[in-house]
Amino acid sequence: MQEKQRTEIATLGEFGLIRHLTSDIRPQNSSTLRGVGDDAAVMSYPDTEVLVTTDLLMEGVHFDLTYVPLKHLGYKSAMVNISDIYAMNGTPRQMTVSLAVSKRFCIEDLEELYAGLRLACEAHHVDIVGGDTTSSLTGLAISITCIGDAPRDRIVYRDGARETDLICVSGNLGAAYMGLQLLEREKKVFEGQREAHPDFAGKEYLLERQLKPEARGDIIKALADNGIKPTAMMDISDGLSSELMHICTQSHAGCRIYEERIPLDYQTAVMAEELNLNVTTCALNGGEDYELLFTVPLSDNEKVARLDDIRIIGYITKPELGMALITRDGQEFELRAQGWNPLRE
Repeated sequence: MQEKQRTEIATLGEFGLIRHLTSDIRPQNSSTLRGVGDDAAVMSYPDTEVLVTTDLLMEGVHFDLTYVPLKHLGYKSAMVNISDIYAMNGTPRQMTVSLAVSKRFCIEDLEELYAGLRLACEAHHVDIVGGDTTSSLTGLAISITCIGDAPRDRIVYRDGARETDLICVSGNLGAAYMGLQLLEREKKVFEGQREAHPDFAGKEYLLERQLKPEARGDIIKALADNGIKPTAMMDISDGLSSELMHICTQSHAGCRIYEERIPLDYQTAVMAEELNLNVTTCALNGGEDYELLFTVPLSDNEKVARLDDIRIIGYITKPELGMALITRDGQEFELRAQGWNPLRE
């Protein structure tokens, strides 16, 4: 097996590394007046509202390089920020990327990471306009800020849900969590072995959902094309229960969702059974699906029902009725936020 080329980062230095990774980036958006190369990027948004979101991803907390390829990590790091802009009903435009890297990484590693970042950005027409690099004593850290825009009257917040609004989700839920469980299981099986050859046959979709999530810009476009403006919206990063509780709390409302309407993929159900997990619990609390959770007025019922890959799972109620899941056998259970909490001990 041919040994992979390794070029130490110190051979280029900080500014040389930035030039190496970004010199051929060309802006795609007219709002990007100046990107990488100056002390600050220059952007112009004269007739629209600016949206800004940021994420910090830490090795050992948010990702495990034992089983996450660097190119996939770059792609996912960009995509989770792009998803936040879509969740505001906006259009992502620019991105800054800051890295803290230890000496175990080389220039070729960062090229792989950037290949994934750029692939995600190109797919959604986002310009990488700056960032920073520094050294780290504890592993890899990735900080990304995504900037987007939306007309003032099109921005959707979390606090707009009203009684009788329909609760909708895109795609299916729980697959990313099942993908993570699969990767963690195989990691333990092959721990201590120099070469691991896990068998993922038949479970490719679960791995893709964990390692290569897709921000749902197509859903935002479909809603706009059909004259639908959600009353509240979030992306599902921490789990359906947590996100729905955020919307209800900020909207001063309650909700009812139906277990039988929660969209699941066949591979998710099979994997849950294999691991002796409740598939509904996984869908409610797994997180990292990056699907869109949103509410629409009851009057939009027929419009939403016609759209592909969107499922109506319940409705908004008065706040005093609380937030509940109606099971397949008609029982009512209070929703609890059991999803991802990075500050939990």
